[in-house]
Amino acid sequence: MVALPAWADAADAGALTDLSRLSLEELAHVEITSVSKRPEALSGAPAAIYVIAGDDIQLSGADNLPEALRLAPNLQVARLNASSYGISARGFNHSTATANKLQVLVDGRSVYTPLYSGVFWDAQGVMLDDIERIEVISGPGGTLWGANAVNGVINVITRKTADTQGGLVNLTAGSDDTVANLRYGGRFGETGAFRVYGMAADYGESRTTAGGGGRDSWDRAQAGFKFDWGGTDDRFTLQADVYEGSSNPLAGARAEGVIGGANLLGRWVHNPEGGGVLETTVYYARDDRTITSGIKDSLDVYNLDLQFALPTRGRHTIVVGGGYRQNQDNFRGGFRTSFLDPASRTTRLGNLFAQDEIALRDDLILTLGLKLEHNSYTGLEYMPNARLAWRPSDHALIWGAVSRGVRTPSRFDRDLINPGLVAGGRAFVSEELVAYELGYRGQPAPNLSISVSAYFNVYDNLRTAEASTAAVFPLVIKNGMRGETYGVEAWATWQVREGWRLSAGASALHKDLSLDPASRDIFGVDFAGNDPDYQLSLRSHMNLSPTVGLDLDLRSIDGLKSPAVPAYTELDARLAWRVSDQVELAVVGENLLNDQHLEFVNGSLARREIPRSVRASLRWGF
Repeated sequence: MVALPAWADAADAGALTDLSRLSLEELAHVEITSVSKRPEALSGAPAAIYVIAGDDIQLSGADNLPEALRLAPNLQVARLNASSYGISARGFNHSTATANKLQVLVDGRSVYTPLYSGVFWDAQGVMLDDIERIEVISGPGGTLWGANAVNGVINVITRKTADTQGGLVNLTAGSDDTVANLRYGGRFGETGAFRVYGMAADYGESRTTAGGGGRDSWDRAQAGFKFDWGGTDDRFTLQADVYEGSSNPLAGARAEGVIGGANLLGRWVHNPEGGGVLETTVYYARDDRTITSGIKDSLDVYNLDLQFALPTRGRHTIVVGGGYRQNQDNFRGGFRTSFLDPASRTTRLGNLFAQDEIALRDDLILTLGLKLEHNSYTGLEYMPNARLAWRPSDHALIWGAVSRGVRTPSRFDRDLINPGLVAGGRAFVSEELVAYELGYRGQPAPNLSISVSAYFNVYDNLRTAEASTAAVFPLVIKNGMRGETYGVEAWATWQVREGWRLSAGASALHKDLSLDPASRDIFGVDFAGNDPDYQLSLRSHMNLSPTVGLDLDLRSIDGLKSPAVPAYTELDARLAWRVSDQVELAVVGENLLNDQHLEFVNGSLARREIPRSVRASLRWGF
């Protein structure tokens, strides 16, 4: 029998790891891997990184991955309708929910689509109960994670199977959503552990501006497994997922919206006798999508990654590696819709990288890295990185960084055709970024931790839609925009007293973009991204008694300019009762301050607003 995570009793030996109940000192030493591709303490990582603990997701009451990502103060999360989200870091969130400067991984598997260099969030069904942590980096990560990690990296890391033994039932039902999650974990052989799971969800519709139903409800089902085995010298992982979903067809639609796919991943971690760690990851993924206009797209991905973390020699800690990916996609346009020419294309991506952490002094570390990446569109791209970290005390870190990132062309950039309207972009090249960052992370008091980072980003060759003739149409996709952005991100955690913790976050962004003198772009610089100038958040986690907990999450988001969206403030709440070590009941309220509110607008679609919702949940571990 397995105990649920014990937010009230830190001594519960049967509970899963719960980062939310660690002391601030312990949280500072939580192990992360996304900054340097090797384990290191959060307190020593020279980057703007925020860690969402798996049990913080449970305490928030989120019922899907995009909603869980609202917990990261260095992300902008905007919901367009019942199933579509725009998610970005440091700007360039697009109102068509096609943000394209963020690398997203699930257990090391990249989930961004080469169709438009973004993420279909409705296809990313991770069982939230199985997430150990989500590492969110704002700022370039191309040296380690490659093209598309321009403004940030989201790395979802699931729990080891040894930590998910026994059974778990998590049922949620309410005014809008109904979700059922089932999981069972066991052991095999002397060293092996496994889990199998299944998820099913029906998500309610959004609202029209008049308060009526948005006719965009959707459902999703997913199942999968994960096996871990091995010992000190060799460890192995095999995991897979399969999913399908459908959306409610709008009036006049030619087809029902349907998604589906599967993936299979294997990983081998070897510890050689001479020291160091060798890691090999291979995966295959298949995704299919049909939207209501009749457009169909399918994608097959084959990927191999190799990485070797050398044993520390003197002052040097070196990580080297490489990878190869092949994407095969097939895109079929619907009746009188856009299409890609050619309809089918195979693209290949190969890379080599190296990074060296040099201990200049005991309190001063210089990190130098470089990734060389070759793609089918623009050939060889380079992404260097230099970081300097200084520890003035055991509880403070001051760091600075200079990095280069690129976003390589996608299928939409090069091959998008709509007769008489869009004529593709055969000459489109990679978008470029040079980023300058300065940050502080520290614990000035035993009950207070703070992280602050400032950045100045210089962009070149940003995407534009250019008039090709005096008559404007057809448009041609080009690189006619450049400019700078700068801003500040900050977050803090205050342990008010035992059983009560407050977390606050704030970010501010300014963009100064301009078109090249020769550009004939028809949309202007606002089309590059629709971003708030600021956003604020405040979260409270309080144990009202040894068995009752209350969580509040307040956020305030500045208005958007084009298309215009008013500023809004919303509150989410969760009240939970621990009936026993195995059973928990909870009531969750989302968007409690307004009947409905607008978060994002696609100018070519009807406006949809997000309603207030209330639901109840039952979690039973056995």
